[in-house]
Amino acid sequence: MKKTLFDKVWDSHVVRKVDNGPDVLFIDRHLVHEVTSPVAFLGLKNRNIKVLYPERTFATADHNTPTINQHLPVKDPLSANQLKALEVNAKSHNIPYWGLGHEKNGIVHVIGPENGITLPGSTIVCGDSHTSTHGAFGAIAFGIGTSEVEMVLATQCIMQPKAKSMRITVTGELNEAVTPKDVVLYIISKLSTSGATGYFVEYAGDVFENMSMEGRMTVCNMSIEMGARGGMIAPDEATFAYVKGREYAPKGTEWDKAMSYWKELKTDEDAVFDKELNFNAADIEPMITYGTNPGMGVGISGGIPNAASIDGGAATYMKSLQYMDFNEGEDLLGKKIDFVFLGSCTNGRIEDFRAFAKIVKGRKKADHVTAWLVPGSHKVEEAIQQEGILDILTEAGFELREPGCSACLAMNDDKIPAGKYAVSTSNRNFEGRQGPGARTLLASPLVAAAAAVTGRVTDPRELKTLESV
Repeated sequence: MKKTLFDKVWDSHVVRKVDNGPDVLFIDRHLVHEVTSPVAFLGLKNRNIKVLYPERTFATADHNTPTINQHLPVKDPLSANQLKALEVNAKSHNIPYWGLGHEKNGIVHVIGPENGITLPGSTIVCGDSHTSTHGAFGAIAFGIGTSEVEMVLATQCIMQPKAKSMRITVTGELNEAVTPKDVVLYIISKLSTSGATGYFVEYAGDVFENMSMEGRMTVCNMSIEMGARGGMIAPDEATFAYVKGREYAPKGTEWDKAMSYWKELKTDEDAVFDKELNFNAADIEPMITYGTNPGMGVGISGGIPNAASIDGGAATYMKSLQYMDFNEGEDLLGKKIDFVFLGSCTNGRIEDFRAFAKIVKGRKKADHVTAWLVPGSHKVEEAIQQEGILDILTEAGFELREPGCSACLAMNDDKIPAGKYAVSTSNRNFEGRQGPGARTLLASPLVAAAAAVTGRVTDPRELKTLESV
């Protein structure tokens, strides 16, 4: 029987099938952070259970961490307690722990790939919905809840029903200034935030084949925003080149053995998906959201749709526009922006900072704009300095902050004030996501950079010195 990539990875990890129930799935890598783990570790303590495979578990501090003055004690008591709890729990169970100040510290979905923890054909879970990021390597990766975190810590397995399969194919050549973030925002705008519910998505076609690994991570990261359980892209030579030599990647004969398996990780030619969708790359332009979910997005040159043209409840749609203080038919171009956020597990990697720097080079940050530029890890921060990007940013009037989730979800001090507009490279624009009353417009690093230097929603193609990205 012909199999999809998802079938091959899933089936190879099934420990036991439960009649009329979920599969018992073995987990290769378990990523842990400070927010969803304290209760799980408490459950282990109450049952006098140790972590079964601490060497398969990796802990980092990211959600609650400040992005300035990380050398000082964390001011917020709840954040400080959660960070301390993670440190204590990791130490007591012999789990690698990368806390504030550690050279490997960073956002959990950034440090996994950059340290070679994320490998093709593996199963990866974390108490965080954007675990789907790791699917860029041909892995099955998905977020889990606190009780499931405890289950994986104790057994290295999880009970899950097998999802349906969907393939989304995008073919053709992308237009100028169209990035992986625009591609996935376009797809979500077509499917809605529930269009892939119940599915694991495989992305296929030459658009994804030609993407860098960091671009693929951005796409898979946002799979969850259209309701999918996760997303994945078949590993290829770009994948293998990215993984090779990283700390936790196989070495020597183990690498050769792994490669013989990884090269087979692709969908069989006649495999059948439960659902297939196809898009043309030429139809995609730089995207931006206008509402309160990631599906409410349009090409940046377009206007806000009328409620009558949108599937779903008109009352809910109008409530979203009211929250954003937008009107049907309005253009987004030219809208004044108060904040710009570059970062998160979606767009906090070195390629994102390279793209941002290409727009701002030789320009100045708009005086009224507050910009938070937050690398996804200390390794990204180091690359920003080594490549001269920091000099470009500084000359343009920007400051670089320290690694962390930052304004993606405002569980730290980086909160957008009520009523203010933020162009954000993160993954969600829910009401209050970036702070109570904050108004978030999701976009790519190029669109964010254009807004940062003009102070308004600006099509990056208008900035004539745009280099190839």
